Amino acid sequence: MTVELALNRGSKMAGGAGIFFFALWVGACQQQMADQPRYEPLQKSEFFDDQRAARPLVEGTVSRGLLRDDELLFEGLVDGKSADIFPFPIDKQVLLRGQERFNIFCVPCHDRVGTGTGMIVRRGYRAPPSFHIDRLREAEVGRFFQHITKGVGVMPDYAQQIPPEDRWAIIAYIRALQFSQNARLNDVPEGERAALERKP
Repeated sequence: MTVELALNRGSKMAGGAGIFFFALWVGACQQQMADQPRYEPLQKSEFFDDQRAARPLVEGTVSRGLLRDDELLFEGLVDGKSADIFPFPIDKQVLLRGQERFNIFCVPCHDRVGTGTGMIVRRGYRAPPSFHIDRLREAEVGRFFQHITKGVGVMPDYAQQIPPEDRWAIIAYIRALQFSQNARLNDVPEGERAALERKP
């Protein structure tokens, strides 16, 4: 055996041994990390006096993204009173979103145009008032927001099902329904008025 061959074999064995020990070290590290002491949900703890592993949140803690400091957006109020303005601009996209959400959550009771004769009402549920009566046409948008959020009469609250932005979109769509069902010919742009006057 030549010296060169012996060195070659020795370096291969050293390289192989190095890879083996590296793999062993990585495996041991992984296992040690995977087996760290931890509590299962609702597991008893001997460390804390109350024996609960789940610790209460620090007082005043607010989950990321859930700081609801915008009174108008999250409560429908301005200076503690029902708002008569929307918290963001209303455009076609907002109205289409409101229509979609209205059709999902509101139509079963209020029907598609908001007269209060939805399918559930036809089957015996107490009828809600029509959105087209003067009292509701003149009501502040903040009042609608509060009713959707907290419920009113036999209407349940929808705070869990409908996010605040979608509640406002629904209200914008209700306003569009109110306008459409109570519109006069003079409300139609002049370019389209003639076409409506010609229809039988």
